[in-house]
Amino acid sequence: MAQQFNDDEPTIGRLIGDAHRDISKLISSEIKLAKSELKLSVKAGGTGIGLFAAAGFLLVLAVIIFSIFLAYLIHWNGDGLDLHWAYLIVFAFYVLLAGLFGFLGVRSVKKVRAPERAIAQAEATKSALTAR
Repeated sequence: MAQQFNDDEPTIGRLIGDAHRDISKLISSEIKLAKSELKLSVKAGGTGIGLFAAAGFLLVLAVIIFSIFLAYLIHWNGDGLDLHWAYLIVFAFYVLLAGLFGFLGVRSVKKVRAPERAIAQAEATKSALTAR
């Protein structure tokens, strides 16, 4: 008994071709969406970085003004230490503070370890996949 094929019924080749075309369109659309989202994120990130840089610059200026204030506070209109000694005290304070931050930073960096469990898991996966 011979089977009759209708032109309306899709063949396997046509179904595979349609699926391939639809998947390609879907992936292309996803890539376009990701690009547009990234473009917005990069723009917002750039603006944020610029604002952080401006805030940091203003903070540096504030520290300079505060340092001058401290020196004049120690000087106290001539009733305190001489102005050059007052500036030296403020300088020494900042050097000690920088030393403390450096020490704490070195201690913090020494605590950094490799992700040992993740490396072990990756090695186990690798050996499981390569074992025959």
